[in-house]
Amino acid sequence: MNEGCATYVHHRILNRLHEQGRISDGSMLEMLHSHTSVVLQPEFDDPRYSGLNPYALGFAMMEDIERICREPTAEDREWFPDFAGCGEPMPVLREAWAEYRDESFILQFLSPRLMRKLRLFHVLDDASEPVLRVEAVHDERGYRRLRHALARTYDPAWTDPDIQVVDVDLSGDRRLILEHRTHAGRLLEEQEARQVLRHLASLWGYDVLLREVEPGSGATLREHAVSPPRV
Repeated sequence: MNEGCATYVHHRILNRLHEQGRISDGSMLEMLHSHTSVVLQPEFDDPRYSGLNPYALGFAMMEDIERICREPTAEDREWFPDFAGCGEPMPVLREAWAEYRDESFILQFLSPRLMRKLRLFHVLDDASEPVLRVEAVHDERGYRRLRHALARTYDPAWTDPDIQVVDVDLSGDRRLILEHRTHAGRLLEEQEARQVLRHLASLWGYDVLLREVEPGSGATLREHAVSPPRV
């Protein structure tokens, strides 16, 4: 939302100034060069690839909303009956900026046409499965599953590890026990987990144990035990 809003508004303002003759062609070309670099989306096999560029996705979605408001297709009218063809995109965009955050914005406004343009599809990467599985392609059901899956990747409640304090023996060795409820068998990166636990043990002053467990069965998948530094 932040990246897309900033890029869209900046692009709109500079184009308006150029149309009014208040900035030169040279300045406009410099802006376009910078803008193109900002919204670049490297391909998956490009060394610069690190996932979806939030500037590219946000700007593309906001330009697409403008298109739907001004020149909707029959598909757009079916998916977005509340604003398709309304003629004026700014009230729609201002409401989106004020009322939505990243995941809800994607769930509400990502269109099938843009999914096709960006060539998006959903691949399930389950650590317990030997192969990747394509979960959604470009059909009615696939668009909705793809939009839901992409929105989840921007939901902090879904992407942040679920780690909770589950026990502490205050009358004994005072060891602090934490539990990480994994998702789809994905475990924490071991080195980073131990670094964080070392800081926690230093603050706590006693041993810390982190168990990574399977939510359904409660089975322990891996344990990390850390002691505080010796003084």
